[in-house]
Amino acid sequence: MLDEVTTAAYLKRISAQRPGQPDLAALRHLHERHVMTVPFESLDYHLGKEIHYKDERIVEKIVRGRRGGACGELSSAFLFLLQALGFTVHLRHGRVWIGGRLRDPYNHMLLTVEIEGRHWLVDVGFGKGSRYPIALDTAEAQDDPHGAFCVRKVDDRATDVLRDGKPQYRVYDDPTSLSDFDQAIYWYRTSPDSMLLQNMFCSLPLDDGWVVLKDDVLTITRGQETTTEKLADDAAVLDAYEKWFGITLDKRPTPSPYLRSSVRMAFEEK
Repeated sequence: MLDEVTTAAYLKRISAQRPGQPDLAALRHLHERHVMTVPFESLDYHLGKEIHYKDERIVEKIVRGRRGGACGELSSAFLFLLQALGFTVHLRHGRVWIGGRLRDPYNHMLLTVEIEGRHWLVDVGFGKGSRYPIALDTAEAQDDPHGAFCVRKVDDRATDVLRDGKPQYRVYDDPTSLSDFDQAIYWYRTSPDSMLLQNMFCSLPLDDGWVVLKDDVLTITRGQETTTEKLADDAAVLDAYEKWFGITLDKRPTPSPYLRSSVRMAFEEK
C-alpha cells in the first residue's frame, strides 16, 4: 500500500484532485488524468532496464522519474494508487486481438473496479484505449473522446472489448495476481517476436488527437489532420521526448536489434 506522501506525489504527477470518497466521479477523474498525462511507452525495453510491476518501484519510475510504461507497468501502478485511495479494485488479465486473432493469455494487464454493485473496466495501459472507465454491465455503446466502446460477453468468465466496432482485447474475470504475469513480462523483454522490442515508441493522447514518437518519426494527429516528421538528429529526438511527453533523457535510446519497421506498432493494436 502506498503511504500518504507517495499517494500525494502520485496525484500531483497526474494533476488529479484527491477524491473525497471512492465513487464513480472520482474514478472517472483519476482514469482521465492518468491516461492524459502518463505516456504509453516501451523505452526501458530498449534501454535494457528491468521492468518493475510488482512493487512500488514502478510508482517511483512514473512519479519521481516522470516516465510512462507498457500495460504491465501502468496498470500495476494505477492498482496501487486506487488501493491507497480506498477503491475496491481487482487485477485482471486479457488477450489482445492482433491481426484477427487473439494473442496468448496474460499478454495484457488491466483492472476492474466495483462501485455500488456495478463493475467498471479500468485500463490506463492500452495505447488507443478509452479515456474513461467502461461499464461492464451493459452491451450498449459507450461514447468516449477516444471512440465508441462496447463490451460483448463471450461466456461466464470472458468479455470482449470493442472500439468503434473493432475488437481490442478479451478480458477474463479470473482471480489474478501480479506474479501471474512473470512469464509474459519475461517474454516481452527477451523474445525476438516481442512487439515491445520490435517497436520503440512513446504515445500520449491530446485533447483533440494523439502524439506518437516511434524511434525518430514523430506523428501528431489533431482532429482530422495528421502530420508526420522524421526528426533530424539525436538532439531533435530528445527535444521531442521532453516537449510532448515530459520525458528527460541523457541520451537517445538505442533501438533493440529486433526493431522491425514493417511490424505494425504495438499501440496501434494495444
